[in-house]
Order: sequence, then structure tokens, then C-alpha cells
Amino acid sequence: MTILNRYKQNLEVDHQFVYSYKTKVGKFDHINKQIIVDEYWSMTTSKHINYVAIEYGYEVIKKYE
Repeated sequence: MTILNRYKQNLEVDHQFVYSYKTKVGKFDHINKQIIVDEYWSMTTSKHINYVAIEYGYEVIKKYE
């Protein structure tokens, strides 16, 4: 698990997934440089996902829309 500079207590990533509050909320697609999000999350969790996307230079793909 990797802990990024912001949201240290509640945000973690590994090679495959983004975790917010210990819940798997996004999946990395490293080939297409995307984070795949399958369902709607709260504003705070969405901030976590977007922060990771910015740090990695990836696009967030919302599958639920």
C-alpha cells in the first residue's frame, strides 16, 4: 500500500486499486492511464479519487453515469 501526501489517514493506493476509508473505490487501468469508478461515492471519497488521478496523471472514468 502507498500513502500519498494528502489525506494520509483515509486514502491508500496499491498497484491495482484506490482505497478510501479502507473501502475499494477505484481500479487502475495503467495501460490507458485511467481510474475506473463503478459506483457513485460521497464528495469526500470523490475528492480522494480525483486527487489520486491528478497525482498519477490519470483520467477518472465513471462507469455509473
